[in-house]
This record gives sequence, structure tokens and C-alpha cells, in this order.
Amino acid sequence: MTAKEVINHMESLRNDAQRRILMGFFKTGPGEYGEGDEFLGLKVPQTREVVKLVGKDFPLNEIPELLMCRWHEVRLCGLLILVSKFEKLATKRLENDKKAISARDEILTLYLQYAEQANNWDLVDLSVHKILGHWLLLPSNLGDKDYKLKVLDSLAQSPCLWKQRMSMVCSWKTSQMGDPTWCLRYAEVHLHHPHDLMHKAVGWMLREMGKRVSEELLRDFLRQHAHEMPRTMLRYAIEKLPAPERQYWMGIK
Repeated sequence: MTAKEVINHMESLRNDAQRRILMGFFKTGPGEYGEGDEFLGLKVPQTREVVKLVGKDFPLNEIPELLMCRWHEVRLCGLLILVSKFEKLATKRLENDKKAISARDEILTLYLQYAEQANNWDLVDLSVHKILGHWLLLPSNLGDKDYKLKVLDSLAQSPCLWKQRMSMVCSWKTSQMGDPTWCLRYAEVHLHHPHDLMHKAVGWMLREMGKRVSEELLRDFLRQHAHEMPRTMLRYAIEKLPAPERQYWMGIK
């Protein structure tokens, strides 16, 4: 299939009733964070079915047309195709394979090139940890850890909210793989971020780091920063801790 064929197929699945629900849920009204985003009204499982339909051999050079599409679900489809391609190249067997390393770098570069097209929280959250987050802990021809830090710092310092969210949510994968450093670094970077969506992202990633790596590291972070964390961020971070401990942290002034 070509990108045009994928778009035509997805447009044929349009559901206007669901479309209105999604446009409200993803805050597409004037002045809201998703202002102007347009939906076909497809649910995520439907989009995943399209990804399966196009198959593993969908050309990489067709994906930019999907990512630049006006329709939210088509952009998600393009991102999920990139995820599928990356994951097939990131198995244990292929971690150090030269061709796989080059192919992963190519996917990562394309993902970052079109990062602003992941312009809502679901587009970021369904893709960034599985591409960027995994890439951080894999061999790369693009550069060493210092280079990778520069990539994330660039996202974190961007004026684009969605790039900032990428720099945080990518740590979901690094925490899953046992490395807490990325989460802790960017939780501090975004500690005083003004947007509620970032408060939720930081708290969520801290919670995941505590669950996947070490609750003691989470407590260390809380001892340093609970007094200055936005309340939403703190609530998300401590969600899995025992109830009496949650009350203690929420009482920190």
C-alpha cells in the first residue's frame, strides 16, 4: 500500500459521532492544547488494525505523508508503523547487528524530524518510549551517551509542548529496562513546568521509575523535591505507595 491508499482507507472508516467525542476529549477547541486538530473518529484498535494491514514492508519514504496528514488517526498510524519497524530491529538478536543499528538510526532520525507532528499527548505516549526511549539504551552510529543527552536536552528545551513531553515520557522505556537516570534527570528539568500535561507526565514517569527500578530512588527524589512539586505531579508520583505514606508526602509544605 502507498500512503495515499492508507489515507483513503482510513477516511472510508470515518465515524462522525465518535469524531465529535474525540475532538472534545482531546481538547481541540480555541485556546485548548489540541486546538485545530482534526479527527476521523477511529478508535486506537482500528488504527492498529490498519498498521497490521499495511504490513512490515511499508516503505519508510511513504511515512512522512502519513505524519503530515491533517487527520489525527493517520498521523498515529504513521507513528505506529515506525514503532513496529523499530521494535523488529531492536530484538536481543539484532541489538548489535550493523544493519539493524543503521536502520534504527534512520527510523529515529525520521521520528525526530517529524516530532512536532506528534501534536497531542496520545501520539507522544504511544510512540516515544518505544522508539526514542529504546534507542537511548541501544548501540547507535549517531553518537554516544553525550550525544543522546543533547538530543533529549534539545527536546526538553524546545518551545513545543509535545517535544518537551517526549523528553520525559521516553524514560518509560529506560525505566522498564532498569535505568533510572533518564527519568530522574528530566523530572528535575521539568519540575517547574507550567503546564498540567507536563505535571502529569513527570509524575507518571516517576511512579513508573519507582515501580520498575526502585521505590527508594523515588523516595530520594521526593525527599529533595516534594515541597516544590506541583500537586498533580506529586499525586501521580506517589500513586502506588501505601496510603499512609501518600498522606505524608501530600502534607509536605
